[in-house]
Amino acid sequence: MALSTLQRSIELAGTLPALLVAADRVAATVIQGVHGRRRVGQGDAFWQFRPYRSGDSLGRVDWRRSARSTRDLFVRETEWEAAASVWLWRDASASMDYASLKGIDTKAERAELLTLALASLLTDAGERVAALGSGARPITGRIAVRRLAEHFADERRVTKTPPSLPPTVPLSTHATVVLVSDWLDPLPGIEAMVRHYVGMGVRGHIVQVLDPAEEDLPFAGHVKFEGLETEGQHTIRRVEAVRGAYGAKLAAQRDGLQRIARPAGWTVHLHRTDKPPQTALLALYLAMADLARVNAA
Repeated sequence: MALSTLQRSIELAGTLPALLVAADRVAATVIQGVHGRRRVGQGDAFWQFRPYRSGDSLGRVDWRRSARSTRDLFVRETEWEAAASVWLWRDASASMDYASLKGIDTKAERAELLTLALASLLTDAGERVAALGSGARPITGRIAVRRLAEHFADERRVTKTPPSLPPTVPLSTHATVVLVSDWLDPLPGIEAMVRHYVGMGVRGHIVQVLDPAEEDLPFAGHVKFEGLETEGQHTIRRVEAVRGAYGAKLAAQRDGLQRIARPAGWTVHLHRTDKPPQTALLALYLAMADLARVNAA
């Protein structure tokens, strides 16, 4: 799925410039950098040492710190480098491998498409991106998008049971995370994850991707539902009789997401897999630029 999704994501990102022509103020914000950041300079504060990775210049190696290790080289990373980055994550858990209709993406395919297309837009604007929790150094350019796609492919191949919530890792103040999932996990776990990043001053955007059947519950009569993870099976004799209660529960879940995100200044975006991905991508892209402008003011 990775290569075809990568190509689709690049094509999807390419459809947006025409939509952005009229949004000069947003485009200007993005060109300056989604974070309204300062240019890197000699006086940037130290953030952390990290292991040397393939592609790093030897000039970045801190030889004094590396001398204390018997086998590893370490790079000195500045606060600016850590902060001026967008960390992307998409839910790869089994529950995302669902599509109720032929001819539409599974939730996993749509989440990956949106994530890679956003990475393409951001890197075109000079932003640096990386997969959240990958340990990779955020980089810009087309290679960044390809590396992200390769990471997603490797993750699917190696991880038997990918988690349905993002990893909680240390990030610098003013970094940005974009998290794409169906967000149907219990709200306390989601809230704990958001609080982790909010506590570090990280900005965030949550994208909920759902299949149309998960919103509408269009089934009728005697239906057996089978979970894709550990939910087991559940039979409902008259699905139409529970449609109202189901809709109320889904609305409560979405209200909970807003309740968690709003005090932190995070944004929440809702998307169905039977709707054009361009709409969700544009809304997310503009929200990132507007949030940066507000924080930079």
